[in-house]
Amino acid sequence: MKNWITHPKVEGKASRQAHCDLPQGTYERELGKEGFFGPATHMYHTRVPTGWSDFEGPLRPRAFDTTKIAADSTSPWDASELMHNAHTRIRSWTCSGRMDVLARNSDGDELLFIHEGQGDLYCDYGHLPFRDGDYIMLPRGTMWRIESDAPAKLLLIEATNSSYQLPDKGLVGPHAIFDPAMLDTPAINDQFRAQQGDDPWRVVVKRRNQLSTISYPFNPLDAVGWKGDLMPVKINWRDIRPLMSHRYHLPPSAHTTFLANRFVVCTFVPRPFESDPDALKVPFFHNNDDYDELIFYHAGNFFSRDNIHPGMMTLHPCGFTHGPHPKALKNAFKPKTEATEEVAVMIDTRDALDVTGAAEKIEWAEYVDSWKG
Repeated sequence: MKNWITHPKVEGKASRQAHCDLPQGTYERELGKEGFFGPATHMYHTRVPTGWSDFEGPLRPRAFDTTKIAADSTSPWDASELMHNAHTRIRSWTCSGRMDVLARNSDGDELLFIHEGQGDLYCDYGHLPFRDGDYIMLPRGTMWRIESDAPAKLLLIEATNSSYQLPDKGLVGPHAIFDPAMLDTPAINDQFRAQQGDDPWRVVVKRRNQLSTISYPFNPLDAVGWKGDLMPVKINWRDIRPLMSHRYHLPPSAHTTFLANRFVVCTFVPRPFESDPDALKVPFFHNNDDYDELIFYHAGNFFSRDNIHPGMMTLHPCGFTHGPHPKALKNAFKPKTEATEEVAVMIDTRDALDVTGAAEKIEWAEYVDSWKG
């Protein structure tokens, strides 16, 4: 148990209910601990908390455009590593088609998010078809490869020295957001058996971020069966049924899909806007001083951002206030549509993310200025 130093109270002009009934002419800003799970205070300002006139230094909000990565390859180990810390590595990869080697990540579980394309994944456990919008979680040590008729674009999220788990869904129960029965698993089917044979194969293993190659005179994906409770799983964002509240804007943590050691993966999918006239309809301004926030924009219209298109990523390091863009703020209480139209993957990391040189080559440097006004 954590015995926080806490003494809840209300001072001056303030709402007694977070994210609702803001005092006239004010903007709400949340200062919180433990990524929306710890103690928090809500400040009420007469000016927009992100209305800076200048912002210098490494703490600035940043944006990156993965559509500008031109290279493709047949190996995930050639993927462009964009960000990392001690607990995760985040890569952008365009698979050119048929992988001619098997991959095995011995540094941690691997989460594949299919941004574009469709095809087939083969692994120790069998065959798994995939399409755009799929998450595929591969336990550490799984041998795998993919085949596709056209290039497929993927976001790779490594849980370094860790394992992916499902979040505790608390009061809403284990079947909320998505029922675990919705998780698809590989099958040992005719298609899997057809790819077995005596042709030589190589397995490229990543361990301590270094590569080793193991050669076989046959295809090592030759299992005839398996049993147990450790296996790859797949779920598509279209199968996620988001938590909703018509009178209160839920924090991003309500949309958690997977969690690992010191970071979480959340999925934003289309949902109705809050209908209560006094409830915020856009994300509230917040400091979130314990986490870095990385968002990958997959599809749709990103209602809280301006000049962002699918395939882009934004990074908001912890330590400064962020929230909706000025354009979105105009719709804070009266949205133009009845529902959101966005699909995005958010990675909140407890430890600071290091930005690589590969990411800096595709950076939109003017992103920090898009918040002015």
